[in-house]
Amino acid sequence: MKIAEVKKIRFSKEIPDLDEVSVALDKQDEKLQINTLNWKGYEYKPDVKLTIAYGDREIFLKYYVTEDYFKAEKTESNQMVCEDSCVEFFVSPENDGIYYNLEFNGIGTILLGTGTGRADSKRADPAIISRIRRKSTVGDKPVKEKTGKFEWSITIAIPVDVFFHHKIGDLKGKTFRANFYKCGDMLSVPHYVTWNPVGTENPDYHQPEYFGMLKFV
Repeated sequence: MKIAEVKKIRFSKEIPDLDEVSVALDKQDEKLQINTLNWKGYEYKPDVKLTIAYGDREIFLKYYVTEDYFKAEKTESNQMVCEDSCVEFFVSPENDGIYYNLEFNGIGTILLGTGTGRADSKRADPAIISRIRRKSTVGDKPVKEKTGKFEWSITIAIPVDVFFHHKIGDLKGKTFRANFYKCGDMLSVPHYVTWNPVGTENPDYHQPEYFGMLKFV
């Protein structure tokens, strides 16, 4: 199981500007590598890295992606963004079996689900999703598939109360189970890469038993 330490970044404001968050994440010492290929038939591997930190009220993520195929056509919350160029954060804050799947396409459209597994996962209210701040270097307008080396990044700020089944409070000292993913189900060459390995026969990210660990220090 992979383990990552998540450090706190202090800003002058409780809710810092996303550009300020982005610069601070660029300066983090360690980038997590989302580079594990788990399934036969899906050998294409884009270059995907991630920095993660936290503040007074939010978890901060920044994904850095270079890929050969890019598409971002979904524009409405809870659409199947996994069919586009998509980065994902699945996280379980407690040992109660409940996890949240946060999925972002390259223009920042979000699907947010929660449950104990794929069978009972339910989509969150778009009003909750709207509280997740994000900014992509691609912008926010839809993009049809393009090919050739394409670099993009997305900075994300997730308020802890978005995890609405739990009362989290201060993150310092807490441990979450989580995994990070990159996919593109409907690209010309589909791909599925993960941070922590997933031991299923076929691609399936709804597998909390294969989550790694985040330690908030």
